[in-house]
Amino acid sequence: MHKILFLHGFYASGQCVPAKALKEAFDGKAVVLTPDLPLHPKEALAFIRDLCNREQPDVIVGNSCGSFYAQMIAPIIGIPALLGNPHFKMTDFLQSRIGAQRYKSPRADGHQDFIIDETLINEFAELEAHQFSCCNSFNQERIWGLFGEQDTLAHFEPLFLEHYKYSFHFPGAHTPTEQETRIWYVPLIEELITNLDYR
Repeated sequence: MHKILFLHGFYASGQCVPAKALKEAFDGKAVVLTPDLPLHPKEALAFIRDLCNREQPDVIVGNSCGSFYAQMIAPIIGIPALLGNPHFKMTDFLQSRIGAQRYKSPRADGHQDFIIDETLINEFAELEAHQFSCCNSFNQERIWGLFGEQDTLAHFEPLFLEHYKYSFHFPGAHTPTEQETRIWYVPLIEELITNLDYR
């Protein structure tokens, strides 16, 4: 059975709406891993890399900040990825949100509160500066972008297309609903898996 690794957005968790929708949609067809990601980006990347080494997923799917991570990890480990509404400038996103915050979906450890500060923003800045360094011609057709036409937070399709070939649109906002995940994300994931099987 194939394995899909879903990486949630910055304020979300492995229990967010798209994560649960993917688990339900692929029930009996593929294993969908939806871990809670660490707050700090270098720790998150190390966590994802270790998880990939252990679980050997066939496809990575991200949303927002999760897509930021997926874009950096997928070329390194050589697997395809679907980047939902990727946010490639997390520093801009975080700068106006400094202070105490809460995750919008439950975390497995029960810790819902966190702090955005300059240290966290600087950590993202370090990664942003080199986020596309592992792009190459082999990955241009294996990393796809999916962009919500009502997204008011991330507008990075032009930047995505500077590095990758295939972008798709869906008539939704930044975080897909359960229905949008089923209608728009699932078929593209299935196509990535089919391409994997027949390459």
